Amino acid sequence: MEIKKLIEESEHYLMHTYNRFPLALKKGRGLKVWGWDGKEYLDFVGGVATNCLGHCHPKVVVAIQKQAQRLIHVSNFYHIEPQIRLAKMLVEHSFADKVFFCNSGAEANEAAIKLSRRYFEEHLGQNKFEIIAAHNSFHGRTMATLTATGQDKFKVGFDPLLPGIKHAAFNDIDDLKSAITNETCAVLLEPVQGESGVRLPDADYFKQVRRLCDDNNVLLILDEIQTGIGRTGKLFAYENYGITPDIMTLAKGLGGGFPIGAMLATDKVAAAFQPGTHGSTFGGNPLACTAAITTLEVLLEDGFILDQCRRMGKYFKKKLEDLKKDFPETIAEVRGMGLLIGMELFRDCAPIVKACIDRGVLINCTAGNVLRFMPPLIVTEKEIDHLADVLEQVFDTLA
Repeated sequence: MEIKKLIEESEHYLMHTYNRFPLALKKGRGLKVWGWDGKEYLDFVGGVATNCLGHCHPKVVVAIQKQAQRLIHVSNFYHIEPQIRLAKMLVEHSFADKVFFCNSGAEANEAAIKLSRRYFEEHLGQNKFEIIAAHNSFHGRTMATLTATGQDKFKVGFDPLLPGIKHAAFNDIDDLKSAITNETCAVLLEPVQGESGVRLPDADYFKQVRRLCDDNNVLLILDEIQTGIGRTGKLFAYENYGITPDIMTLAKGLGGGFPIGAMLATDKVAAAFQPGTHGSTFGGNPLACTAAITTLEVLLEDGFILDQCRRMGKYFKKKLEDLKKDFPETIAEVRGMGLLIGMELFRDCAPIVKACIDRGVLINCTAGNVLRFMPPLIVTEKEIDHLADVLEQVFDTLA
């Protein structure tokens, strides 16, 4: 099919929920993708931090093929072997004791909100229902997760939102402390605020949050949809802060590109969910779990990829910092953790994204003026160097 006709049919038949670029991708391998017109691109978006092993990792592809020949879907009325194996892997490598599987990050956060409320209502008999999230956060598009999202632009036209959710300033322990009441059941935070421009907290912020939650009998929920599965150089971002949550949510990188979400919790909290209290038809299906198992196996093999992520993250930031020195009137700040990196500009970054696409590099703009880089964790120095060269060309041209 011609690229022009493909785009015309896309605009005709699909709801206009995305401002898509005039680009249709046909295949991918590693960090490279190819359009329907045959043009090659280097992908630093990675499916929005989802393709952690790159496009079509051969081990993940083969595992999906073999599982699809055996069993694609059965109901959660039955025990599912790949689901059990995946849950065991996640528990053995995290703080958690129990796992609930779903299909996306929004569903995982929805489950976390429900579990935190159910925990206090059913097991402690206390009227604690309030969730405190952070300003500038992003937690999903369902009504509950949209309410929890701390950015008004996503909420326009959807009132009334869910009651019992409010917001405090991120990285401000005093503001969070003043927001907590006797009705607060949970604090919901991202370890790094990705959608709002890769905003990192102070080094001791999450330790203070953990103490505050403990002192007030409040659960700590960490939304690791974007930061989990190696993105920050650790398997889970909370490991960077020396704390553990009560509940954690995962998606994006968990399936190596295949849709899957998960909510993890301690035994004490997880006990609030009993048969009939929550569920998901497709959650934890054999195909999705097999993709996730293989992704984790590759990721954890000798710790190579996690080490690679840390090293490449430092190298990447250094290259961007060098660009900042060369273009001080264009680049305001470079920040990030592992391979979740933001470059804040003094200008709108949409034209820069387009100029990079024209030069064969896919990058992302968020918060209006922040270039967000989320490449697969297998990115190399050579690929980072190429991106830096392209950015230099673009900044030169726009200057």
